[in-house]
Formats: sequence, structure tokens, C-alpha cells
Amino acid sequence: MNRNQLANVLLTLSLSIATGTTLADERRAFKPKPIEAYAARQTIDGLTIAAEPFETEQKTREAFGKLNPNRYGILPVLVLMRNDSGKTVDLSSMRVEYVRPDGRRLPAIPPEEVPYYRGADRPRLTPRVPYPLPGRTGGQRRNPLEAEEIQIRAFSARMLPPGESAYGFFYFHTASHTGACLYIVGIEDTSTRQPWFYFEIPLSAPR
Repeated sequence: MNRNQLANVLLTLSLSIATGTTLADERRAFKPKPIEAYAARQTIDGLTIAAEPFETEQKTREAFGKLNPNRYGILPVLVLMRNDSGKTVDLSSMRVEYVRPDGRRLPAIPPEEVPYYRGADRPRLTPRVPYPLPGRTGGQRRNPLEAEEIQIRAFSARMLPPGESAYGFFYFHTASHTGACLYIVGIEDTSTRQPWFYFEIPLSAPR
């Protein structure tokens, strides 16, 4: 192989790697609609929060590809925030709960703990198929909830400066319930440590 041929091979290989990276990035990409497009939203003192449960195959495919966390008892709820308050918002102590119509409050599951939750609080027509705990080997099937999208899509913002927006998913061990709401508390003004009034956002019914 002469020098020109080698250069062409290396160029082709580089382009293939670059294309592969681009395709992988595209698969990981997820961009929600503008916050105004979500009916379930609330604004308090210039801070707007919107929420939407992803309970259908069509919705989950947009964010998680082939994985539908609802099949394994995990409800993803997309949360979007926009800060028009003129203050920097501290989200580090924020607490998010899914409040069912019966009043039961379910705390959000940290994304790294999601693979340890299996099964939903709803009737099953077929026997439950057990999935191995994360890290197990020896020919057992991989836990679907170990998919990297669970971590990538999780809400991770700790601060929200004036004029900025943030979004991501919170995960709950529940089925989607008509009449449920999202309860958010623990947001503070970084300069005064004054807490924001709690947010209580009614969620749309399953479709």
C-alpha cells in the first residue's frame, strides 16, 4: 500500500468514526417543546415550571428510544423550568413528589437507583418477569432500566441563573394516574435564602 492509498484509508476511517459519533449523538438528543406549549405549568414570582408525564410508547420513544420505562413500573415525568425572576435560583435542595389522587405522595427516585425498581402498582395480566439486579453476570438478561438514557435524561440542574432554562426527567415508581399532580418544594433565592412558594402542578390524564 502506497502513501496515497494509506492516506485515503485513514481519511475514510476518520469519516466513519466521525459519522458514527454524530449518529450516536443524534440518538441521544432530546429537545422538548417550548415551555409555553405545556398545559400543565405554573408561574410563581417569575419562575415558571411545566411538567408532563411520559406514559405512552410514542412519548417515551422520543426520549428513551426503544426503552419504555413504564413497562417496568417507572413513570418518567418531564420537568421544564424558566427563570424570569431576575434572581439566581438554587435547586440543590429541591424536592419533587408525585401525588396520586388518593393523596399518596411518591418521592422521585434518583436516576442511579432506577434499575433497582421493578414492577408497577397496577394489575398484571401476565406473570412478572424478574430482571437481574445491576452488575450481575453469568448469562442473565441485562436489566432494561440500566439504559444510559435514564441517566442522560435526568434533571440535573442545581442552579438556574436569571433568564436561563433547564429541563430533564424525574422518575417515579408508579403507574400514571388521572388526577395526579406534581408537588415541588425546596427552591430558594440564592442571595436571600428565601424559599419559593411550593409548586403544585396538575398532570394531564393518561392518553
